[in-house]
Amino acid sequence: MTSDDHWMRLALEQAHEAGCAGEVPVGAVVVKDGAVIATGRNTPKGSCDPSGHAEINALRAAAAVLGNYRLDDCELFVTLEPCAMCAGAVLHSRLARVVYGAPDPRTGAAGSVVDLFGLVQLNHHTDIRGGVLGEVCSAMLKTFFKQRRQQQRENANPLRDDALRTPENRFTGLMQEPPTSFWSTGGSAQRNWRMHWFDTSANGIGVRATAICLHGPGQWGYLFRNLMTIDDIRWIVPDLIGFGRSDKPKNATVHTWEWHREVLSEWLGEMKIGPVHLVHAAGADPLVQLLRTEPSSLLFDALPICALDERAGDSLNAWQAPFPDRGHEAALRSLGSIHPDSSGPSPEQISKIAEIVRRRC
Repeated sequence: MTSDDHWMRLALEQAHEAGCAGEVPVGAVVVKDGAVIATGRNTPKGSCDPSGHAEINALRAAAAVLGNYRLDDCELFVTLEPCAMCAGAVLHSRLARVVYGAPDPRTGAAGSVVDLFGLVQLNHHTDIRGGVLGEVCSAMLKTFFKQRRQQQRENANPLRDDALRTPENRFTGLMQEPPTSFWSTGGSAQRNWRMHWFDTSANGIGVRATAICLHGPGQWGYLFRNLMTIDDIRWIVPDLIGFGRSDKPKNATVHTWEWHREVLSEWLGEMKIGPVHLVHAAGADPLVQLLRTEPSSLLFDALPICALDERAGDSLNAWQAPFPDRGHEAALRSLGSIHPDSSGPSPEQISKIAEIVRRRC
């Protein structure tokens, strides 16, 4: 007997095709007597049809194959929990069984929001099983929506003609469960070049203190990836313009420490987060000294991290990731080349920095 996992993987292939077509990646297959008789994927956008869900398309195709709108003894495998519309179609078609992958906490009609399949008043009851390859199905959806949000941000913040933007796929897989990303076009000093930063706890829940982390030339927020795992401190980690995920002006003369000081000062003022601790790489010393001279400086307890391991390997790829070609390297030409591979703060440094920040909060 073929397992549910097998049929769900076929549904995932349909979901992948939907995603490639720009649709929400949901796929479905209809199985009868141990064989696939129909497939379907999301098509509402391309077909201008609000009913073009994967389940509906699969049921229509199956009914055409069987020559009957009653799909007795058939099973439906779909990567996302059916909505109310699809649940109604399933019940009307008399399907014997529905197996779905990821739950849908917003519109799921198999128990997440409502349970239409559990209504005893209905004259047909379909067996339901959820969570089959649920993590895989969910990951596909999360990736799709993350990419769509990224595209929407880029459309909302068009790239200036005198700058470049590193493709997001250059950063894929470098950080395990990276914190939330934010972008800003900032004030007058920033000149509509987009700056990226990580923020580990934007809502402030359970946070005892806040720390700003500044990387040096040739580095980016990845340097502080281990610090950002400490969850009772809010870590705000900007990528200086020209580095990391931030926009990269093509003109090297733009990149002076004085200009980066102006950008960060305006940005910190807009953040309205009050006094914060400062953790910085040794290479950021010139910037830190300039920030400390600001009359209204919000920074205190400058804690340098200096231990840098020079090792080859995957981490070196992380430093090269923001610079896919020479066109992206203006900031490196002005402020310094890619730093030798760094493991970031050592475990001892992480404990010490966290202890100081907590003690002085």
